[in-house]
Amino acid sequence: MSEEHDHSKSHSVIPPGAILPFILLASCFMWWAIANNLTDPLVKVFKQTFEMSTFQASAIQSAFYFGYFCMALPGAMIARRFTYKTGVLVGLGVYAVGCFLLYPAMLLEQFAFFCFAYYVLACGLGILETNANPYVLVLGSEESATRRLNFAQAFNPIGAVVGGLLCRNLIMARLPKDGDGQLCITPENTSDALNTVIFPYLAVASILVIVWILILKTKMPKASEHDKHLHLKETVGRLLKNKNYSFSVVAQFAYVGTQISVWTYMNFYIPEAIGVTPEVALTWHIWGLVLFGSMRWVFTGLMRFFKASTLLLVAALVAVASAFCVIYVGGLIGVIALICIYACMSLMFPTIFGLGCANLGEDTKLASSGHIMAIVGGAVITPMQGAMVDKWGINTSYWLPLLCFVVIGLYGFAGRKVEKDLVPA
Repeated sequence: MSEEHDHSKSHSVIPPGAILPFILLASCFMWWAIANNLTDPLVKVFKQTFEMSTFQASAIQSAFYFGYFCMALPGAMIARRFTYKTGVLVGLGVYAVGCFLLYPAMLLEQFAFFCFAYYVLACGLGILETNANPYVLVLGSEESATRRLNFAQAFNPIGAVVGGLLCRNLIMARLPKDGDGQLCITPENTSDALNTVIFPYLAVASILVIVWILILKTKMPKASEHDKHLHLKETVGRLLKNKNYSFSVVAQFAYVGTQISVWTYMNFYIPEAIGVTPEVALTWHIWGLVLFGSMRWVFTGLMRFFKASTLLLVAALVAVASAFCVIYVGGLIGVIALICIYACMSLMFPTIFGLGCANLGEDTKLASSGHIMAIVGGAVITPMQGAMVDKWGINTSYWLPLLCFVVIGLYGFAGRKVEKDLVPA
């Protein structure tokens, strides 16, 4: 396979010569989704284990998504100085180290150490996503870039479902319960509970070592051979002047914060709405992730007939309507509306990313880091909703995701002009 990838060689979404590299990159989308979905439901576990408020326990999510923010720019520098492949390898390596750090955190039983381990883990994910997302974009024509990224991102929900199943079956099902099936973590069983929490992470880290070796040994195409120096000031200046790109980063901040909040607090909303145990709530969550994944494929197919920006706008509007039901209707209908939000969110990240990075050329490498830095929305919006849960209750707290969906809808409306200017293959 040629080291230099020529966009003009193929009009297909995945050019024949890039199939194996695409598969390996798509697997990375699955692995970082597993980490996200192992972590999201654990706020409630840490809240009880360390006797904290919802806001305090959400520091786990803040540490996790702040790691994305800190490593996004260094991840882009790796891409500019070396290659996307190098960035992917560094990201996977740091991800594995973070997982292994959870073991000493468990031995010390220190919440701060857990936050540090999750921070390191997410630093790896930040580097990984900063390199994997734009790498997928440049593996073919720019005209098919958004479709290709949606295709790769379709493997993300597979990892999300796997992560949800691991959390339910290997963590939640094995944690101490009271007679009603609710969590009952006491000082006497804290050590066993934390050991249960970290086991899936250690298993994942062991597999990541194998994935790292496979990618290392595979010959991957390079996006370009020129301009390896990062002209940070000039590039940032161009990006800030690009209104579409700047708006896309704001929309991505809103989206990621909303996704993490919705998935974190479903374990608070569902038990209260329909009176079930956390394990049953996680089953709802897993079915929501299945819908999330299925709709990613559906939306990718629909992009053959409708503009990505139009689909983004429609999905955001449906999400707003669903959030109203979550807030004001509640009960089983509220839970169904919450799961409907999962479906609406399925196309948002890759579509915002693809539209925001359209026609940026070499600046795409740094531009991608802006979108990964926007993942800090999970570190900001999640504790904000947690504070709202503590003060006003779980239903009212969903006003925050609703407002975020409004921002995303506005970007979908504004993004229609961007697609008219895309460079064809």
